[in-house]
Amino acid sequence: FKLKVKPAKTYLLRLINAALNDELFFSIANHTLTVVEVDAVYVKPFKTNIVLITPGQTTNVLLRTKSHHPNATFLMAARPYATGPATFDNSTTAGILEYHQPSSNTTKNNKLPLLKPALPLFNDTSFATNFSKKIRSLADAKFPAKVPKTVDRRFYFTVGLGLSQCSQNQTCQGPNNTRLAAAINNVSFVQPNTALLQAHFFKQSKGVYTTDFPANPPFKFNYTGTPPSNIMVSSGTKVVVLPFNTSVELVMQDTSIIGAESHPLHLHGFNFFVVGQGFGNYDPANFNLVDPAERNTIGVPSGGWVAIRFLADNPGVWFMHCHLEVHTSWGLKMAWIVMDGKRPKQKLPPPPSDLPKC
Repeated sequence: FKLKVKPAKTYLLRLINAALNDELFFSIANHTLTVVEVDAVYVKPFKTNIVLITPGQTTNVLLRTKSHHPNATFLMAARPYATGPATFDNSTTAGILEYHQPSSNTTKNNKLPLLKPALPLFNDTSFATNFSKKIRSLADAKFPAKVPKTVDRRFYFTVGLGLSQCSQNQTCQGPNNTRLAAAINNVSFVQPNTALLQAHFFKQSKGVYTTDFPANPPFKFNYTGTPPSNIMVSSGTKVVVLPFNTSVELVMQDTSIIGAESHPLHLHGFNFFVVGQGFGNYDPANFNLVDPAERNTIGVPSGGWVAIRFLADNPGVWFMHCHLEVHTSWGLKMAWIVMDGKRPKQKLPPPPSDLPKC
């Protein structure tokens, strides 16, 4: 890919991480980027040489080109930020930023030197954390940050890996015929044969899902320290039911089971506010309720935690899942059911008459 630009111009670049399993560092050699928007929400502009973007996230940046025609071309490069114990694709994807040359310049672009950006090490969690903390809502009169100041329901979710028992007619490679699994609060999600939304709307949940998803981990342990001896996960199709307009505070806690790892968690149906984050086990902190980042996808720090708040004002059934595809396929997901409100526009509309049923 080649992006041709002119000197002394400002360009808006819309970055989307469409990768399945890689959080990515992105940079353009010898150029500074100004972050102005994340997940379709304006932020307080800040300058950076490197952007971190997880699968499912979007980031808009302003690129101010150099005031003169540089005698060089510039590599735009992205490569993974990876913290887990598994192997990963440590290759670099690249494009070229090329300045239009004036007609008087006889130098061919293919003869110009190609400058390369310096990207962080693949496991640079310090950069990842500092970058995330720079993202703040505009929180002004035109674009207010409507952070829930009071909380109706509090949840504490562990997110991470574990082992799942295979059936007797399966042969799995883990110890005692087990396989790798992923879970939230030790529940590995089982995909139902009937769509959750369909079962909810027609009040036919029996045999499809249960409403007993745990609000807290089933047992306490040193989440980011030495793992417990039993790392087996349970499995099921479990959801949380919320009355309409419930204000929710959710702490998502990484665990060290099999290995600490950054997990980009994505919530369908809502934006949320990232009110706090830190390393180690969650410790009630002074949350930022003034100008926290408003997003729909956030990386749970490797060996750490993140706290979000959102208002459940969108009736329906909404998945929340890790945006690393491999972890989602292993069961690192759950669903929220938001009940109807009292007013007509606060109710879930019926499906179209020609919608095929699952």
